[in-house]
Order: sequence, then structure tokens, then C-alpha cells
Amino acid sequence: MTLELIELSLTAPGADAPLFAALSLSVGPGEVVCVMGPSGIGKSSLLAHIGGHLARGFRTTGVVRLDGQDVTALPAEKRGIGMLFQQAQLFPHLSVGDNLAFGLTPKLRGRVARREAVREALERAGLAGMEDRDPATLSGGQRTRAALMRTLLAQPRAILIDEPFAALDTGLREEIRSFVLDHIRAREIPALMVSHDEGDALAAARTVTLHG
Repeated sequence: MTLELIELSLTAPGADAPLFAALSLSVGPGEVVCVMGPSGIGKSSLLAHIGGHLARGFRTTGVVRLDGQDVTALPAEKRGIGMLFQQAQLFPHLSVGDNLAFGLTPKLRGRVARREAVREALERAGLAGMEDRDPATLSGGQRTRAALMRTLLAQPRAILIDEPFAALDTGLREEIRSFVLDHIRAREIPALMVSHDEGDALAAARTVTLHG
């Protein structure tokens, strides 16, 4: 699976000029590319556009392709693109296990099989036995690991990462970054990561800087 951006640009509501110069980029299977640039240049908006979540009012040009398929006009739920955010977003009204079960691909059928998939994912994340835990009781690193596993259980075709390690303490940041990126590489999923952190850039296969 390859994620391709072809001459992609965004113009904010009410603005005359694009936020950044048109971006063309190819991200291969298991490759993590880090996107950097000054605050306000549109890094998070770029991810939102690729994922199909861009707010109304933006004007866009260019094409988003996944494995050769043009997904630019598809709704988010049809693109098969997962997202990880700075604040790991787990549903507060669901247990940790139910959060992961929510992400399971519909292709996996049967209550027993689905429950086993959640159990194995929690075990791989170092969260064995936490199916019934309240997400609010998890540490920042635990929430990030749980959110990643929920994303992977959906079998995404690509993953977008929006500074998910920024809120973690320095020592923990490196550990969780390695955990997340190693899992993405092992699944051979193309990933685009937005960050201001040089550590993230060094951990990525390569870095792209947005320019106005």
C-alpha cells in the first residue's frame, strides 16, 4: 500500500493564498514520513484533508491516492485511513476493551473471535487484563498504546499521526514513539506524521518541510 499526495494545497476560509506551497509526496509501505514547518502553516489541516475531516470553507487542489486509487472526494469512512492525535482519543463512556472493540474491522466476525482480537491487542500493547478499565485511569503512554491498537484493529490502509507524543515526558516519549512506529512498520502501513520535535524527525524515514 502506498499513500500519494499530488500537488496538494489548502487555502483557509477567507484567505487569498494557499497555506503552503503545493506538496507532492509518496509514502511507501511501512514508511514513516515526518512533516514539519512553522506553527500556522497548515500541518494539521493537511492531515485532516488527507483523512477526509477537513472543516468546511477550505479550498483545496491536488489529489490524494491510496494504492493508486483516487480517494480525494471519498468520505472519511470510505478512505480506510486511521488517525492518532496528540491527546489519545478514547471514548470516556466505554471501557478500554470496548474502545478497542469499536475499532475492529467488520471483516472479523463472531463474538469469540472479536473478543480474542481485543485481548491479543491489549497484550501486545502491554495492557493485558485491562479490558474493563476506565480509560480515565490510564496514563498518557497507556492511552497512546491503546489508541494505536484500536487504530490497527480497523486494518487501515494508511495512518496519519498528529503530534501524539508531544504531551509525554521526555523519557517516555522515546519509548512510546518506538512502540508506535515499530508497529506501523511491522504492518507495512504508510504513515504521515506531523511534528515540531526533532526526535520524531530523526525516528522517521525522512522529513518534509512545508513552506509558505
